Amino acid sequence: MSKQKKESFFWTSYADLMTSLFFVMLVLFVLTIALLHKKIVEINNIVVETQEQLNKIKEIENATNNIDSAYFEYREKYKKHILKIEAQFETNEFAENQIINKQSISKLINAGYSIRDSINSITSKFPAIQYLLIIEGQASKDKAADKHNYELSYKRAYTLKKIWDNASINFGSNCEILISGSGTGGTMRESIEGNNQRFLIHIVPKPGIIEASKQ
Repeated sequence: MSKQKKESFFWTSYADLMTSLFFVMLVLFVLTIALLHKKIVEINNIVVETQEQLNKIKEIENATNNIDSAYFEYREKYKKHILKIEAQFETNEFAENQIINKQSISKLINAGYSIRDSINSITSKFPAIQYLLIIEGQASKDKAADKHNYELSYKRAYTLKKIWDNASINFGSNCEILISGSGTGGTMRESIEGNNQRFLIHIVPKPGIIEASKQ
């Protein structure tokens, strides 16, 4: 084979190789663009869904925070409601008949109805969401031991639960009620110790509300 023919054959093969490589690169480029576009669409969908979920969470939070202000005062810093009703107990007392202002019992019952109505209102829009209704009792720092104050605050919270039970207030099957006593601890306390003989209310959507709200 002559030198000229060898060179012609080489350049022909080289051109075919470059053409093949070009088509391979072109296919890879198109494939990459398609995959990137698919990923961008997926990310955009996630962003939209996440924003929708955040909006739902915000709406639920606002609804649980805006319980009737006639009975509750919401403290944003602590994410808790204070029962504004004067239902303070005598020192070392927790029974219903030891509440200073006897007329406050009817107000406490109305406050329970207010919580029930708020939860029902949210449930009508988000029926799959579950709640924790936490009744927290507090105690003032007095001569009683701290251990006794924790027990005392729990019994005070349980007294409020019994008042609502006696009034047949049903918070619904999607609301779990927890009784707690923070005693003389916790961060949400008043400088006047007597004012710490009170109730705090938490209404907390249970974990998993994002998935539940999609249903």
